[in-house]
Amino acid sequence: MFARLVPILGITFIDVLGFSILLPILPYFVRHFGASYVVVGALLATFAACQFLSAPVWGNVSDRIGRKRVLIISQIGATLGWTGLAFAPTLAWVFVARIVEGISGGNISVTQAYVADRVAVAERSRAFAFVGAAFSAGLVLGPLAGGVLLDRFGYRAPFLLAAALQLITLGVTLRYLPEDVAERGEATAAKLSDIPRFLRDPGIAPVLVQKLAYSLGLYAWFSVFALVLGAVDGFTPSQTSYFFAVFGVASVAVQLLVVGRLVDRLGVRTTSNLGFVAALAFFSLVPFLRERAVLGVEVVLFAIALSIANATLATLLTDAAPERVRGTVLGVGSSLEAIAGVTMPVVATAVLAAYGPSFCGAISAFFIAIALALGIAAQRGALAPPAA
Repeated sequence: MFARLVPILGITFIDVLGFSILLPILPYFVRHFGASYVVVGALLATFAACQFLSAPVWGNVSDRIGRKRVLIISQIGATLGWTGLAFAPTLAWVFVARIVEGISGGNISVTQAYVADRVAVAERSRAFAFVGAAFSAGLVLGPLAGGVLLDRFGYRAPFLLAAALQLITLGVTLRYLPEDVAERGEATAAKLSDIPRFLRDPGIAPVLVQKLAYSLGLYAWFSVFALVLGAVDGFTPSQTSYFFAVFGVASVAVQLLVVGRLVDRLGVRTTSNLGFVAALAFFSLVPFLRERAVLGVEVVLFAIALSIANATLATLLTDAAPERVRGTVLGVGSSLEAIAGVTMPVVATAVLAAYGPSFCGAISAFFIAIALALGIAAQRGALAPPAA
């Protein structure tokens, strides 16, 4: 299984390496133009809105013309977007660069579909854990590289490195990634109506709703994570990058050593619920981040929560989706995630501006509690004896 996934794992690693350079730096970069917290949230929301509109389309297009071609489009868009950020003279230019990347970005759902195409149902959780480990490994090296370059050369250098890494993923995709268009056949054109369509599907809807709740909580936190570290612990942009790298190390360890074993022993649904419990514990401790001991515990809790939830939710959704529309369903899942990305950055940054960092975790805890309740209900339903 691992050998079959090596090309996509390599692409995922390099892609995330570039993305993770941007993740801890971007909020500070926007503030560098004199923008408020709410404008930072608006920028994140704009990017997510573009992904919301494009993700179902790219997922469906990948079902029809192939995962490889859609990944190529996404990689070209990311290269243009990050190059635009590197040379952005104004805040308006920053918005345009993020719009370009958002419209072209369909790589997450397409990567998930590509992995699901190549592994047996019983292997999917472990396969997605490998993808998660590649993702987390990128989160280690990307922030480290970004922090060093930012300290020495300013904001332009990290963004140019991210653009260069996207060119590398483009070359790897063109040269090494195989395609299997013929095996999937034709599909109808994707529409935004696919979202209510699959939300009415009794087999798919429960997982989609759970993914939406999880995404609302996650985006509320990621929108302010770097800003909270700066406000509470006095982190600089480069120190925030190094912190994200430490988090990446913890995530790699959990993905490789924990997720697969838990799924084998407890099953996908129970393991998923444990991830949500860890997330709730993390957000409950946010008001105490000023204590460095708590900060260390939080790294571990967040690594466990994200590693487990991301791998198991992807497995649950791909298992629920019919093979012929798997790319479209995963694209719809990405669009629901983008809904969270549109709404929550503005909400979370407004709460940060009005009430301070201690209240930011409460928003996320609320939505994660909903996701956990849905998971427990699904688990009880699966364990309940059939009606006579």
